[in-house]
Amino acid sequence: MNTVTIRGIQVRNGRPREIEDTVVRESRFSLYLNGTYFTSMVASNDQLDELGAGFVTCQGISGRVDEVRVKGEEIHVIAPITGELLQEIISTGALGVRRPFLPVTSSLTLTTDDVYRITGEIETETWRRTGGVHCSVLFHENELLVKASDLGRHSTVDKVVGHAVIRGIDRSRCVLGCTGRQPRDMVTKAAHAGIPVVVSRAASTEQGIETAEKAGITLICFSRGDRFTVYTHPEKVRDLRGYLNQAGVRNGK
Repeated sequence: MNTVTIRGIQVRNGRPREIEDTVVRESRFSLYLNGTYFTSMVASNDQLDELGAGFVTCQGISGRVDEVRVKGEEIHVIAPITGELLQEIISTGALGVRRPFLPVTSSLTLTTDDVYRITGEIETETWRRTGGVHCSVLFHENELLVKASDLGRHSTVDKVVGHAVIRGIDRSRCVLGCTGRQPRDMVTKAAHAGIPVVVSRAASTEQGIETAEKAGITLICFSRGDRFTVYTHPEKVRDLRGYLNQAGVRNGK
């Protein structure tokens, strides 16, 4: 990832001083789908093959990616498409593609200690040094598979998912960890990718939680320090099953 050093004046406790900060450099890329221009993307200049493969997967454009080629500032993706693609600009600034998702089917479970460990890995050196990027991680069978940093939280998810897509990894056995909040469009990415568990250090929204419930995704947010909140499908967290059984008895369920 390209970074540069910029001078600035920092004010702390009312006292100014000159400092040097590490900041991220923005890059713009054009994504071509089957030889046709599809969209422009502002992103960091690393893991571009993964970005292309992950974008096509996480937007529900195709369930298979045949080839990804990067030519300078162009990302070319070859993938089979069925049906019409309806593009929209989401209020967060991200490009969305209206495609229905199928419920995620997975026997994957995890423990509270797993959640803590995943949360501890949701950072990169660039994230620590600049504070100007988001970070996502992907765990497979309880082992860290890949990390990605980028200017936008959407692109970090695309990159880690694309890593799994290119390598043919079973995403139904994966857990996605993110620094960014989880509104509907972010949860939908996980659903299209077939990922059963999402762990975020940030918040969700009503629509994000509703989407996770419909998709069969265990959505865990506010994962910080020794706490986290499970909003949907808590049965995938094995340590909670006793509590859920007791709560069910108390509620007469």
